[in-house]
Amino acid sequence: MKAASKTKVLKNPKTVIKINEKTALARKHCLDLCVYKIRYMAHLSKRVNAISESQTIAMARKSRELKAQGVDVISLSLGEPDFPTPTIIKETAKKAIEDNFSYYTHVSGYLELRQAICEKFKRDNGLTYMPDEIVVSTGAKQSIANAVLCLIDEGDEVIVPAPFWVSYLEILKLAGGVPVTIEASIEHDFKITAAQLEAAITPKTRLIMMSTPCNPTGSVYAKHELKALAEVVAKYPELYILSDEIYEHINFVGGHESFAQFDFIKDRVITINGVSKGFAMTGWRGGILAAPKWIAQACDKMQGQFTSATSSITQKAMHKAMELDFDTYIKPMRNAFLKRRDLVLELMKKITGFKTNVPDGAFYVYPEVSYYFGKTYGSYTINNATDLSLYLLEEAHVALVPGAAFGNDNYIRFSYATSEENLTKALSRMKTALDQLV
Repeated sequence: MKAASKTKVLKNPKTVIKINEKTALARKHCLDLCVYKIRYMAHLSKRVNAISESQTIAMARKSRELKAQGVDVISLSLGEPDFPTPTIIKETAKKAIEDNFSYYTHVSGYLELRQAICEKFKRDNGLTYMPDEIVVSTGAKQSIANAVLCLIDEGDEVIVPAPFWVSYLEILKLAGGVPVTIEASIEHDFKITAAQLEAAITPKTRLIMMSTPCNPTGSVYAKHELKALAEVVAKYPELYILSDEIYEHINFVGGHESFAQFDFIKDRVITINGVSKGFAMTGWRGGILAAPKWIAQACDKMQGQFTSATSSITQKAMHKAMELDFDTYIKPMRNAFLKRRDLVLELMKKITGFKTNVPDGAFYVYPEVSYYFGKTYGSYTINNATDLSLYLLEEAHVALVPGAAFGNDNYIRFSYATSEENLTKALSRMKTALDQLV
């Protein structure tokens, strides 16, 4: 499966090292990076030097670099639906362009859009919001950053169940927050308990950040599980919840459950949503924040100094998305993801050493892979999931994301947001490469 390349062989008394053209390029890249760090990073702010590049984006970049060299890489690293945006949404955007809807809007989004979002929350989630409690942003990531920067001061503690989405901790670093992670095990479907939550709370705890359905595990919290957590939060008047519900529509176990449904804590819940995942609109960059008015106003103020409103054309597209019928436009995609999940789980049974749960939502499988630690093949030695991910990229030409990005380097994240053909081919390549490790 390796791309053909010219190879030089260097010998020393202990070993034989093969250096091909790809390795030489990689070494040059590392040298350039070292020079860059020495020469320029000292001039950057401590703030930007403290944060790390998103490993999902980094792995996607590495796979693109290999593809540019002619290598047939199957990328399963990004959480991006492979479906096109529904035609009716694209037609709405085209009309907005033709109608010259190309001027600044309200920072939080034009009023009719925010009204449509309120109607969506009422219809789909049983939640009542007013337009001045809604902020439309340039993607859910900006919605999260707005909320964190508005609520967290230097030294404030923020509870983050692990595994967690890659950007949570980096956004917290920018705000000066102190992440407190709670380990959620595969045996408990990667979900924390009320007892774990209460044990992690201190006088400095200000916020809880979590997602359901979860990225990277696909775990979905049931209503009684959310209620148990909400009852703990209710005991601490200064504690808030940021509930990331961007995968709401990719749910295989029935209706989505929102944290904000519990009236006794609704005034302390910030709900994050958007159109990227459920409507196959990742590149449109449309995020949604729903929160108490004073928090929404603060986020509007913050956003007004960073980006102002998101694209007016994206807003029109979002408006149409809020009105779409689930069964007609979204359910077919959801069903396709379910079929792919089942295919991946079945094929993974043929791979020795992978331990998985059954994800109930999103489009990821998050296997535990420590079985391969300590094994070797040629010049490769696998010490952790990061090593394994790089090995699979170079040997099987399959791009994955190591669990270190999500809080535990015993796992890898496997996105099945691609065709069944690609998934079958990727798992076959992975099996062949993994069988070589001894």
